[in-house]
Order: sequence, then C-alpha cells, then structure tokens
Amino acid sequence: MQIRACQLDAETGDAKARMAAIRWLTGDAASDGADVVVFPELALTGYGAGDEIRDLAETIDGPTVAELQRLADEHGIAVITGLALREAQGVVNAALVALPRRKPIVYAKQHLYGDYEKALFTPGRVPSGLFEIAGMKAAVLVCFDVEFPERVRELAVAGAEIVFVPTALPASDGARFVAEKIVPVRAFENQIFIVYVDHVGSDARFAYQGLSCIAAPDGTRITAAPDDQFAILSASIDRADYAESRVQNPYLAELAAHRDR
Repeated sequence: MQIRACQLDAETGDAKARMAAIRWLTGDAASDGADVVVFPELALTGYGAGDEIRDLAETIDGPTVAELQRLADEHGIAVITGLALREAQGVVNAALVALPRRKPIVYAKQHLYGDYEKALFTPGRVPSGLFEIAGMKAAVLVCFDVEFPERVRELAVAGAEIVFVPTALPASDGARFVAEKIVPVRAFENQIFIVYVDHVGSDARFAYQGLSCIAAPDGTRITAAPDDQFAILSASIDRADYAESRVQNPYLAELAAHRDR
C-alpha cells in the first residue's frame, strides 16, 4: 500500500481554502501513485473553529461529502479526513472514508476529549468497521480514541491490518509522549500499522503538536513529521515485511488460543 499523510497547517484558512488544499493534495498524491491520502481531524473546518464547526456541519448526503467522494472517484484514490457531520443523534466528530466508486464510510469519534469537544459533539456509539484498501484490511479511529488500548485491540482482533487516525493533538509534553511513544506502542502491541495525522501551528484556540507519523508492527515510526511545519509523509508498506515481528510478538495469536482453552 502506498500511503500519503498530510500534516496541515492550522492557519490554512476557512472551509473554502481548506477544501481547495485537500483537493490539490489529493490530486498530487494520486499522481504519485498513492492508494490513500489522509488528513487530520476536522480538517474541513479546523479543530479550533468552535461553534462554527456545528454551524457548518452537513449530513452525509451534503455537498462536502459529495466533493470528497468526487475526488476519490476522479483520482482513483481513497480519501480519509476528519469532519463534522450532522446525524440523527446530533453533530458528530467523524472520520470519513471516501473509497473510489463505493459508498462513503463514516466513523463517529467515541471518546470526546475535554469540555470543548463535549460541548460541540455527540459521542459515537458504534465501533469502527473494516474496509479494504490495496488488499489490506483497514479501519479508522479519531484522535483520543487511539489512546485507549481497547479501541485499537478490538479492531486488530476483528482483522484490521492498518488503522488510520485523523487527529488534532494540542501541543504539550504529554502530547509529545502520545505521538512519539503511545502510537508506536499501539502498533507494536497489536502488530498493525497506524497512520496518525495531526495539525501543526496554531489557530485562535489551540497550538498543535504536529509529529504525525506512520508506525509499523515492530514499533518503529517508518516516517514522521516535525512539530513545527506543514509536512507530507509518504510510505510504501507491506504486511509481509513484518512477518518476523509477528512471530516474536504473537499477542493476538496468544489471545485467541487463550479464549479457546
């Protein structure tokens, strides 16, 4: 699988400017042969836009999702991004997966972080489902979700080989630990790949940690972005390259064996 992950500058601009950036970056990723391009949490509005996020939220059949699906269809590339969606239960902080010539997939963030998010969104209640990109079984989580080992483990047990995580991680010592340590550990303990994509820079409310990365089953960060600038990460991954890691660290196989005893 060829992956393109885009760490966006928080000062990219309004929703129109952000869509223009996503449109250009998607075309560029496709021209380089990427199978999937990934953007941060709430990439279409910016994470710190406050009540404007709710005001701009559309349903899944609105023009924003239609445009993302059009990009996926036109370029033959999967587009994964965070955005707010209006559902029957309220506005959710969602990850949208637009797959070429398929119905879009939506996952609503289950673990809302802090009073800011809890005032804006309704938490999701449905686990992330699996889908396929370039022959690999994939799933999505959103930001804080990945910090809960249960959320990643349930996807790995279900068969996920790679988990995409749009995020908006505010800068702090603890946030650096999450990006540099926890995310690779989640990949290692579940023997999967994790694509973790943050904002960088500042908006009116928050400064962001950056440090987006693609983590591998052996706990390494195949590639990582800096903490202070826009960045595009590219990687080619093959599950077979990490067969030895699975032999040495057979966590999922041991769990399955334990259940069968």
